[in-house]
Amino acid sequence: MLDLENIEKYRENNRIEAKKATGGLPVSLWETYSAFANTLGGVILLGVEEYKDKSLHPVDLTETEWMLRDFREIINDPRRVSINILGSEDVQVREAEGKRIIVINVPRAERDQKPVYINGDPISGTYRRNGEGDYRCTYDEVQAMLRDSLARTPDMAVLTEMDCGVFDSGSIRSYRSRLKDISPDHGLCVLEDEEFLLKLGAAGRDSGGKLHPTAAGLLMFGREHEILREFPAYFLEYREDSGKAADNRIVSSSGDWSGNLYDFFVKVSGRLENDVCVPSEQNGGDSVRAALKEALANCLVNADYYGKEGLAIVRGSGGISFSNPGGFRIGVDTARREGVSDPRNTSLVRMFSLIGAGGSGGKGLPAIFRTWNRQGWSAPVIKEEFAPDRITLSLSIGQGAQNISKSASELRREAVIDYLTYCVSAGIGELSELLGTGTAETGKLTEQLASEGIIVAEEGENGMIYRLKS
Repeated sequence: MLDLENIEKYRENNRIEAKKATGGLPVSLWETYSAFANTLGGVILLGVEEYKDKSLHPVDLTETEWMLRDFREIINDPRRVSINILGSEDVQVREAEGKRIIVINVPRAERDQKPVYINGDPISGTYRRNGEGDYRCTYDEVQAMLRDSLARTPDMAVLTEMDCGVFDSGSIRSYRSRLKDISPDHGLCVLEDEEFLLKLGAAGRDSGGKLHPTAAGLLMFGREHEILREFPAYFLEYREDSGKAADNRIVSSSGDWSGNLYDFFVKVSGRLENDVCVPSEQNGGDSVRAALKEALANCLVNADYYGKEGLAIVRGSGGISFSNPGGFRIGVDTARREGVSDPRNTSLVRMFSLIGAGGSGGKGLPAIFRTWNRQGWSAPVIKEEFAPDRITLSLSIGQGAQNISKSASELRREAVIDYLTYCVSAGIGELSELLGTGTAETGKLTEQLASEGIIVAEEGENGMIYRLKS
């Protein structure tokens, strides 16, 4: 909730937009509504002016009643706005420094509501938020939202223009062997290959009864050059940023292995299990290895393989980052809760879970956070980026880990600065909850930011309060 009595302390950012609106509802209001709904949500302030020094000041709206009437009329007109996602309490007339303004809280839209667009055209009327401004989404961004809005996930599609000759037979044999080792009595183990692929969800039949790969089957067991026919941007990479030779890199395009998801998982999980320095079994080493395998599988099953750029696992001297194309189908905070899950590729989830990889029922990400907490390590850091959509999970290994692709400390600094820009002030407990770290570690970070002149500490009723330095 914004502190409207101290509105001058706020700045426009990724979650706040101020519009003077003394002449009525500005046309750009609807672009911002679309942008906030399709990104992370945000607050639109009508009747607030931005000064040259970027500070915000109320100007007093004298005609709030007809402005609210016009607002409700437009937002409920599907020819103007695709969907109204606001609740009854999300639009209010408030006072700031004794002047009336309109505060519109725009939530992040659910995936089945996206894209939220204006003027009846999702291609030209879909916006997102980037920094302090709104931008019109590209065709590819809109298509990604439309794919995610479907009840059936994209990997269920039967690819009728391909036949099962696209599969790598060695990958299927290896998968079946691993499944039998883990679950020797599973009903899939006794099936012939054709029926096995059908029951697994790796293949499906067309109306004439002919067998074809599904998108999940192609990704899981296909050969790389065949996968590229359906997913032109497909690329998998594991690399070790340790200054050693280039053979510490695994890429799907090398040509000396199949290049599919299953074989990539086997190769990379072997590296993570054997080469990453983790605690002994008595000190939770097995849990750490299981969490790393979980992170790898989650990265693979939640990627948008129709999206831009590839999937990258980067191991540095202090930790590992898992980065995949595609945004969260649910909010980051929701994804961290036990039992809440909405995977992008449900068929891939089942295929990996059958061989003991990938959490089911929303247990994957929360389990990783619990494991790191038990070890006393820096909390995992999740970063969601847009244009193009991308998710990165950064895991520090051991105490004082530093060199992940973008260090966890950098990401935490950014998170604190962004939070204080939006919320003006916060205590140590609030910031610790935001970062997922203990108060001692959060205290070290706030001390560092204060010493650099970025934030200031003030005495509050329940301890120190932190604000951005004016």
